[in-house]
Amino acid sequence: MSILRDANRVVVKVGTSTLTHKTGMLNIRRIEALVKVLSDLKNSGKEIVLVTSGAIGVGVGKLSLSERPSDMSTKQACAALGQSELMYIYDKYFSEYNHNAAQILLTRDIIEDTNRKQNVINTFERLLELKVIPIVNENDTVSTEEIEFGDNDTLSAIVSELVGADLLIIMSDIDGLYDKDPKQYSDATLISVVNEIDDNIVSLAGGKGSSLGTGGMITKLHAAQICMKVNIPMYIVNGENPNNIYDLLDNKAVGTLFKQN
Repeated sequence: MSILRDANRVVVKVGTSTLTHKTGMLNIRRIEALVKVLSDLKNSGKEIVLVTSGAIGVGVGKLSLSERPSDMSTKQACAALGQSELMYIYDKYFSEYNHNAAQILLTRDIIEDTNRKQNVINTFERLLELKVIPIVNENDTVSTEEIEFGDNDTLSAIVSELVGADLLIIMSDIDGLYDKDPKQYSDATLISVVNEIDDNIVSLAGGKGSSLGTGGMITKLHAAQICMKVNIPMYIVNGENPNNIYDLLDNKAVGTLFKQN
């Protein structure tokens, strides 16, 4: 049976490399395609939570900076500029399919405080009851090293646990986890299912992701560890083609599934 077909509450995480061109400007065609697929899933009766990266990357593009800034104040300025653009685009496209979207910005200190964490859970639950699509990002405008999640792969796993998701789908710039680096080895083989994250699996992770993002395979493995502890299946699929989500729905072999036996 298709895990996605059986899932009612689905968290989808999309990264900066999927949302933007190399210039840092938004990839409008891809965002529009992603929103169309997610709206279709919503129309089928599923509850959708979207965890999105891209605020800093979009801010970098709008300011015509040559690279992602390294100092905190410029990062926060880029996030403030980019987040408004990001939400405007999401709201515009989801509205075209008659769906409402709501913004939720989080920092780690909120999740670590019992009362504030419960408030977050309550907000998610009420939004989903109201048929709204929560769109989640780290609050990069105010976050510092002490209170940041660090990457949205980890954030998406934490959100999945908070909302009691049936499935997490991480859309990346790679097809999934390979037995060796596919950028260096033409004979690299995609690993279709991982039932345990041991030292051998961790060793396959390699380095960080794109120049505009903060992730990489190691952060996705960390997200998978969080999900597997609470028995939430997680897929990594290539975000270049959002229709890969339909392949999951049709139980086709796509991406890497992390699931306990």
